[in-house]
Amino acid sequence: MAKTFRGNEYLGIRIPTIFTEADARRCAGCGGHIDERPFRVSIMDIVSTESPVWADQQPRLNPGPHQFHDNPACVRAWMARHGYLACRHSGIREIMRPVAIPGDPPRLGLCDGLHRDAHEFVPA
Repeated sequence: MAKTFRGNEYLGIRIPTIFTEADARRCAGCGGHIDERPFRVSIMDIVSTESPVWADQQPRLNPGPHQFHDNPACVRAWMARHGYLACRHSGIREIMRPVAIPGDPPRLGLCDGLHRDAHEFVPA
């Protein structure tokens, strides 16, 4: 935890005070504390759904942003824990696109959408 000085003066008397900051930035992949600027990933569909969320429906997925260390292994650990598949032609970017994969049960694959060839999904 970082300690910061928040000193002030009251009626001419200097009051040096050290507050311990409570920082709740945790990596969604490994659970560790994020000291530096977090890497954020949002899951956003290209086309929005037609039905409003407030009409007794829950959104299909939580778009985020989810916070991670600046390490692709943390994002892949989070994807594996939630059952997402990763596209082999994709990198880990700030915006990941969900791709429905038919099957029983149906699954979602995540891709950055920056490649032109067909998706190849593998376990994260």
